[in-house]
Amino acid sequence: MDIYVGNLAYATTEERLHELFSQYGTVDAARVVKDRATNRSKGFGFVEMPNNDEAKAAIEAINGMEFDGRPLRVNESRPREERRPYRRPRPEGGSQW
Repeated sequence: MDIYVGNLAYATTEERLHELFSQYGTVDAARVVKDRATNRSKGFGFVEMPNNDEAKAAIEAINGMEFDGRPLRVNESRPREERRPYRRPRPEGGSQW
């Protein structure tokens, strides 16, 4: 199960996130999402747990828990929505050129 973890402290590392969730079962991966330009945490991440029962127990136990000074928001992640490619708006009143 893929788990969304929100309201992470900017200093939280993937290792700390992995340790937190591994208390409740097997963790395949823990990832903190970072800004591409600054490489700074965006304040959320994802944890993958192969056993759904363990994942649900982790969600229940960790949601609302204070971790690194912040109350975490934890739930089953939703599938990523397809993003439309960015298109510049056409100038009004005529040709682009």
